[in-house]
Amino acid sequence: MNFNITHLPNRASKPRKNGLTMMMDKGLSIRQVEDFIETAGHLTDLVKFGFGTSIISTNLEQKIKLYQEADISVYFGGTLFEAYIARDMFDDYKRILDKYNIDTVEVSDGSIEISHVDKCNYIKSLCKNFRVLSEVGSKDANKLIPPYKWIELMQNEIDSGSWKVIAEAREGGNVGIYRGSGEVRSDLIEEILTKIDNDNIIWESPLKNQQVWFIKLMGSNVNLGNIAHNEVIPLECLRLGLRGDTFFDHLP
Repeated sequence: MNFNITHLPNRASKPRKNGLTMMMDKGLSIRQVEDFIETAGHLTDLVKFGFGTSIISTNLEQKIKLYQEADISVYFGGTLFEAYIARDMFDDYKRILDKYNIDTVEVSDGSIEISHVDKCNYIKSLCKNFRVLSEVGSKDANKLIPPYKWIELMQNEIDSGSWKVIAEAREGGNVGIYRGSGEVRSDLIEEILTKIDNDNIIWESPLKNQQVWFIKLMGSNVNLGNIAHNEVIPLECLRLGLRGDTFFDHLP
């Protein structure tokens, strides 16, 4: 903090167990990564190389090292995992994780259909050597999952060894836990929270109105993901009540 000011919420220092911010890298350059780390690295817990960008992004190894040296865990998007699974190349995928010294891995089934038993088996296998994030929800806007099923899937994946479960929204914030307009499916969220501990969930929330909604419901230390690289500092201001949308949330 550059100034002393009272009535700010407590934000734990990294490494954090909650209040996580996950930034989505969709192809930043080395210089952009360096600039991001300088300005917002201290506020960022996780960086996801979105969907399959890690296959075609240049200087991938150097970018990974920069993030890791800044105490930011990196992982490949779940779509890349699915691309390897769809080609029956799971062992090849694990070799890539080892090659790039990746300690966090996402397991998802948003694009392909695999049985939930198989998905949980992948989680059980990977959690022996990696910290596993598993994503729940479909990327297909026409595929609606009832609340009880969200709860069942999330709990089974946590029981299988997932460190956190990710609530699907895509990078556009218009599927899964959101309606096509981007509006939060509040009834779904509230029902999930009756059974699943909020600290165990990362809510994908790329849009400001979504971030505000979650912060107002669950407080500053809610886990939020799919944040654009230039939105990490604005998000932290929302968390701290230093932006109009949450300005009065922490004042006496």
